Amino acid sequence: MPASRRHQRALAVFVNCLGVIAAVPALSPAAPRAEAAPARPAPPPAVAPGAAATPIPTGVPAVPPAVPTTGPAPVRPSMPPVSVAVGASGTPAPGYRIEVRNAGSAPVDTMVRQELPSGSRATTVTGGGRTSRPAGTSAGEVTWRLRLPAKSTTTLHTALSIPGPGRSVTAPTCVYGSDGTRPYDCATATWVGAATAPAAQVTAAPAWRRPPVLLAAFTALLVVTAGVVWWAVWRRRRRTAATPTGTPGGGAVHTGAPGGGVPGLGTPGGAGPGQGGPGHGTPGRNGPAERGTVYPRTAVPSPASRRRRPPVWLVVGVAAAVLAGVVGAAAWSATQRVAAMDTTKQPTSGAWVGSSVTGALGQPLRETAFEFTVYRVSCGAEVLPTAPGGGRPCLATIGVRNLTNEDQTWHGQLQRAYLPSGNWVAADEDATRVANLGRDVFSQPVAAGRRVLLPLVFTMRGDEPPKRLELRSGVFSAGVRVDVA
Repeated sequence: MPASRRHQRALAVFVNCLGVIAAVPALSPAAPRAEAAPARPAPPPAVAPGAAATPIPTGVPAVPPAVPTTGPAPVRPSMPPVSVAVGASGTPAPGYRIEVRNAGSAPVDTMVRQELPSGSRATTVTGGGRTSRPAGTSAGEVTWRLRLPAKSTTTLHTALSIPGPGRSVTAPTCVYGSDGTRPYDCATATWVGAATAPAAQVTAAPAWRRPPVLLAAFTALLVVTAGVVWWAVWRRRRRTAATPTGTPGGGAVHTGAPGGGVPGLGTPGGAGPGQGGPGHGTPGRNGPAERGTVYPRTAVPSPASRRRRPPVWLVVGVAAAVLAGVVGAAAWSATQRVAAMDTTKQPTSGAWVGSSVTGALGQPLRETAFEFTVYRVSCGAEVLPTAPGGGRPCLATIGVRNLTNEDQTWHGQLQRAYLPSGNWVAADEDATRVANLGRDVFSQPVAAGRRVLLPLVFTMRGDEPPKRLELRSGVFSAGVRVDVA
């Protein structure tokens, strides 16, 4: 190896070693070590009584403190200071007693709303209430603006008139804040009439008008007709088989003496007078004359009669009748099954869990995990500001109770409002967050056994109010349906 190359390698190794030595002091230790403590420790300071003890360094990293979970806490609503209780009166006409209680230590400004059933009107309202029909609703409501004193109870009364006597009437009532959108509490009561209208009796159709009876009669007629035709054909065959048939050639067979003569008679050769000469055949009577034989002729059996087949028209007619009967029975059975189907009911098997329940405003409806109660639905710009993207907001006051022993979550996209045309929209999560003062009610689970009361907002495209709400706790839950129109 040349000397110049050896010098270059030695110089490179020397420079690399200098770089490593220069870089070592720049490396700072990741954590102070216990061995770096001074060899002569200072005397420990005096610890005052009751003060916390200082941990002694051991050189082992300390266990990190427990970090609380970052998941959303379940919704545990605080008890509102304002509550409401509703009871049905025992009067002949629908009547209700409403008690609004303020359990707080300060006066509260509230708005009380009672929903009136469709077709009814208020005849008596106490406490300065006003009857109105909000825009976008098909029923009226009674509204009170009350200032509840501290530790007080206010009692209100209403009486309604309904078009049909004897039916049950449900009137939910809610207490809101002064703005009329944030509910404090809601309650409901159902008035049941003393005399219920008798149920309409359905008169059964006569037996001769029932489809099964008509089908059975038609089948019996086909069977009887086929039997009569078969009996007639059988009788005809028997008569044909009983008719006698002659021997071949038409000649009579004799078994007398040889030569065909008759013993004791003086006629040689058996040719008697008037018998037509030799041969036992009679010319001109039974066919051509036949030659005589010395031995008797054996009888020839008659040919077997051919089995007659039924006529084509009979076979085709019976087949057509049977086919018509089968097609008629199948069509009737399919019609009955299709008529018995309920197209508005959710499936109760397969991927769906539970069965769907349908009710009206103010009725608690249960499904697999939640109990839903819809107290009020109102639409229009006076309820909430118009959404930035356009559309008409509809505010629904809903009570949700967790019936299980575990915290349950629910999703806004599964809560739907159906229009009369059949189209539907999901809950507007952004508008719902605004109505709940910035709280996302879908991101927080509902605590086990608890009930929450919250406003739910649907943004409708058009002037039509929703006809029905569909609420469910999970993707595979059959859910509940509430008629709000």
